[in-house]
Amino acid sequence: MRRPTRTAALALAAGTAAATAAALLPSLGTTAAGAAPACTVAYSVAGQWTGGFQGGVVITNNAAATTSWKLTFDFPGDQKVTQGWNGTWTQAGSSVTVASMPYNGALATGGSVSAGFLANWSGGNVNPTTFKLNGVTCNEDAPPTTPPPTTPPTTPPTTPPGDGAAPPELHVGGNQLLDAAGKQVVLHGVNRSGTEFMCAQGRGIFDGPVDDASIDAIKSWHVTAVRVPLNEDCWEGLSYVPAEDAGANYIAAVTGWVNRLVAHGITPIVELHWTHGLYTGNSAGCSDVNATCQKPMPDAQYAVPFWTGVANAFKGDKSVVFDLFNEPYPDRATGSAESAWTCWRDGGNCPGISYPVAGMQSLVNAVRGTGAQNVILLGGLAYSNDLTGWLAHRPTDPTGNLAAAVHVYNFNSCASTSCWDSQLAPVAAQVPLVAGEMGENTCAHGFIDQFMNWLDAHKLSYLGWTWNNWDCSSGPSLITGYDGTPTAYGVGLRDHLAALG
Repeated sequence: MRRPTRTAALALAAGTAAATAAALLPSLGTTAAGAAPACTVAYSVAGQWTGGFQGGVVITNNAAATTSWKLTFDFPGDQKVTQGWNGTWTQAGSSVTVASMPYNGALATGGSVSAGFLANWSGGNVNPTTFKLNGVTCNEDAPPTTPPPTTPPTTPPTTPPGDGAAPPELHVGGNQLLDAAGKQVVLHGVNRSGTEFMCAQGRGIFDGPVDDASIDAIKSWHVTAVRVPLNEDCWEGLSYVPAEDAGANYIAAVTGWVNRLVAHGITPIVELHWTHGLYTGNSAGCSDVNATCQKPMPDAQYAVPFWTGVANAFKGDKSVVFDLFNEPYPDRATGSAESAWTCWRDGGNCPGISYPVAGMQSLVNAVRGTGAQNVILLGGLAYSNDLTGWLAHRPTDPTGNLAAAVHVYNFNSCASTSCWDSQLAPVAAQVPLVAGEMGENTCAHGFIDQFMNWLDAHKLSYLGWTWNNWDCSSGPSLITGYDGTPTAYGVGLRDHLAALG
């Protein structure tokens, strides 16, 4: 959906991106004899399943205040951290380091901070016992109040933490999305807008809550997938984005949100929504070079490193899907369908677009260059509503894990059963097809009812726009409250998914 720039677009904040953590103030040392240890670390396993677990540390500083911190410990076994949050996690062999982020580096005397991670294991999951904070050994004078278990449960649970089974690890088989066992997966979900525009408008990162309770409300609609739109400039930390919402802070917030979705058994679809590049041609959404509106194609300058960074962040979890670019419309710029499809695939200097374009092939290459095998979605022309040239121009992918994405609204050109039969069905016969966005601007649900019935008949995945409590007369909004209270339009999706069970 071409989410408009907010009315009068709040003044964009200036400043520099967040710097790395500041130098340490007086170093931590041991306290007087008989006092508390210089630091304590409580290590815990929040949940464990076959081959993986979620762990966390709570660090308490009992010595001099610091402006940055670094915790180190060694795993006794073959555990390997795959993702982390509230800190920069690295691992060399069995040695693990987590360093503070710009937003949580300050640690007062008596202050605490927590950080968490996901990890793999096979031979055993014995807890580490020795922790050092900024080089000082913690827990020396007294053990933690409640020592964590030192051995994994006799019968590990089969699901990760959260309130549902782990989302399936996905791959492409023919024209279907398949789980690790080869069973077809059909996704039903919603978009959760906000992370694509709030940061660029100086208004924070999320538009509304993204905590566990808000995920529970989404799941109450029988949702199995949530699409997470992202802003290129905020991820890259460009200087016009407020420092607290940019770079490492933005990445940590997004990563935490995606990890919470996974922990609740929901498939996240991470997608590039707003991008850099000056475009003032036909159907321009704004005259701003910054990522404050939908551009016709992603830019080569930032989109390739963006997807390299995103792929590195999530390549350890094949349940996360990558949607390379929200709604391409090079056809409006070039004036020719063939030149538009060539621009879509190959990028470069495209007619009518002033900046060098990152084509879909270069973005696929960026993702696969990290070793990521995650499923990739590619939307077509005309704001992802036109797939007529998709099969003839699809990029090459060494993993074979490409799928098509389509956006369908009642005001689009391809918005009828006859068009879906003639244009969408042939694509769906050869590759998986996901309706990444659907909706109508009537505050009703007659149109999406018709489209969902067509999609169900073809066993295709779909997600409604959008799980935000906006006035549905200004755009298709599914809810009036983040407790899941639907709009008149949202009733259609909620009741349809409930009927599917």
